[in-house]
Amino acid sequence: MARVVKVFRTLRNHWKKSTFAVCVLSYGGHWLYGKHCDNVLRREACLEAREYGRLQIAPQEQLRKATVVLNPAACAGKANNLFEKNAAPILHLAGVDIKIVKTDYEGQAKKLMEVMEQTDMLIVAGGDGTLQEVITGLLRRPDQETFSKIPIGFIPLGSHNSLSQSLHLLSDNKVKHITSATLSILKGEMVPLDVLQIKGEKEQPVFALMGLRWGAFRDAAATISKYWYLGPLKTKAAHWFSTLREWPLIREASVSYLAPSLRPPDLPPQKPPRPNLLYRIIRRLKNYWNPPVEEPPKVEEPEKWEEQQLSTLELFIQTHNKNPMEMRINDSLMICAEPANLTVGEFITVGDKKEDDPTLFTKMSTTLEAGACRLQLPEDGSGFYNIDNEEYEAMPVEVRLLPRKLRFFISAERREQLLSQV
Repeated sequence: MARVVKVFRTLRNHWKKSTFAVCVLSYGGHWLYGKHCDNVLRREACLEAREYGRLQIAPQEQLRKATVVLNPAACAGKANNLFEKNAAPILHLAGVDIKIVKTDYEGQAKKLMEVMEQTDMLIVAGGDGTLQEVITGLLRRPDQETFSKIPIGFIPLGSHNSLSQSLHLLSDNKVKHITSATLSILKGEMVPLDVLQIKGEKEQPVFALMGLRWGAFRDAAATISKYWYLGPLKTKAAHWFSTLREWPLIREASVSYLAPSLRPPDLPPQKPPRPNLLYRIIRRLKNYWNPPVEEPPKVEEPEKWEEQQLSTLELFIQTHNKNPMEMRINDSLMICAEPANLTVGEFITVGDKKEDDPTLFTKMSTTLEAGACRLQLPEDGSGFYNIDNEEYEAMPVEVRLLPRKLRFFISAERREQLLSQV
């Protein structure tokens, strides 16, 4: 008992050191527990992947080949370590023959796609920028019709992973997010996604999966990192300071658009059965003695463009990929424009919400559905676009929808969640 009293007396007499020691031990314990939980998640994922690796294949069947495009600079330089610890072991245990291609500089992924050889699957390990470069390089190829059929997996390793919420279960735990995304590639469930083709007057086309964003909210969001010292108030501060520099922040634009086209039914490609030999002989003889009359070529009707002048705080041309399971009548892109009459307080509040989800718009916003659109901007300083969170100089562009152009791996759990939201 005397020892216990002595210990408590010592702690009381050195209360500053005791408090510091308790804080250090608490933080250290919490950190170690987090590491333990991460190791448990990795082990469970590896055990599940090992079951795929134990599946027998036919004697003449080859191992599945995957090309991994890895951006080591993503996530502040942590992407390579995250991939090697959380994704690579799962792919190896599953028996996938992976070829890892690492990018060294911005824009290299586009060039790598131009020389990529045929593969069973393409895996993008990075963020929005890496993914956008990969699909742009892929769809610029002369043989893109063939290569666009390759299924694509997305392992979210970047600071911005906009497409991840459409494909994977969201999690605050980075390890769980990466391992579940890698396992969804092994399970093989896929979903077709729309692509936007964005072409300037002279530039090569750029391709996007989420959309093109332009306006005051985008410009304010680009300055948020400058106010890092304000902590949780940095987003509101960035929008408030932007109103001090200039108000109102109205953007003028002219938008021409085409009506959307009807969406064909989502039917799996089926090869019709081959007719029997007698039927084929009779058909050939019939075509020989009575050749079919060639139909005259169809005259293509000129496209009917409708024009609309917009005064807006922000314009967002986006796909429906936020919920790819949504049943739609038309193949269309969405043109969303915020009203120009927001007050300063509303601008700051809406901007704070858009930082979490840029696709959110107010009830007063203008929304149009189109199959394609042309965006004409004023000549005196148009600012910048955000195309899938990558910055481009603003210029007049034509945006066309490529419906269901690419196939991405999706987790079964996320698919069920999205279907329940329809």
